[in-house]
Amino acid sequence: MEVVATARQMRVSPRKVRLVLDTVRGKNAEEALTILSFLPTPTARTVAKVVKSAVANAENNYQMTPSQLRIVRAFANEGQVLKRYRAGARGRVNPIRRRYSHITVVVEEE
Repeated sequence: MEVVATARQMRVSPRKVRLVLDTVRGKNAEEALTILSFLPTPTARTVAKVVKSAVANAENNYQMTPSQLRIVRAFANEGQVLKRYRAGARGRVNPIRRRYSHITVVVEEE
């Protein structure tokens, strides 16, 4: 049985989140949390929260054992984009796009 946890509208680019998710996809949940705790990027903390949430969902809602959970799927989709503008050269405008992402982690018992 698959258990899902999702974090929506996280203030980090989906491209940066995907780099972190690629390192933990397919690994045991406890091993993934250990890897995420040692990654230097701040995005790893956000991904770790989602993994912990998925493990907690599996444990509390479906009585699964946390040590036997494996990350089956993990992906990041694009959220909304805040559009801001900054003054550019010669009176022009340069756009700033602040990207958000939706992070989803799916765990399953081995």
